Amino acid sequence: MVILNLQGLTEIANHFVIASGTSDVQVKAIVDAIMEGLDPKLSPWHLEGYENARWVLLDFVDVVVHVFQKPVREYYDLERLWADAELEHVTEEELNE
Repeated sequence: MVILNLQGLTEIANHFVIASGTSDVQVKAIVDAIMEGLDPKLSPWHLEGYENARWVLLDFVDVVVHVFQKPVREYYDLERLWADAELEHVTEEELNE
């Protein structure tokens, strides 16, 4: 998982969070875990792609979460498209803390 800091680069959002799953079931599980881990007062302004689960977008306005199946993530390569953004890699250990 990576976090792209887009501040000063675009008005779209302040950050993109990009994660990957290996199947539609795993992508949906990641999205479901994100939604379950949120404060109940928070909900995405927009949710797209959940039914197909190849690329799910959760738009929280300042933060946009992208959960891809790996081949789709490689194809769109948002990290390359936003190469000017500061990139922070998040390890599995950090997620489990």
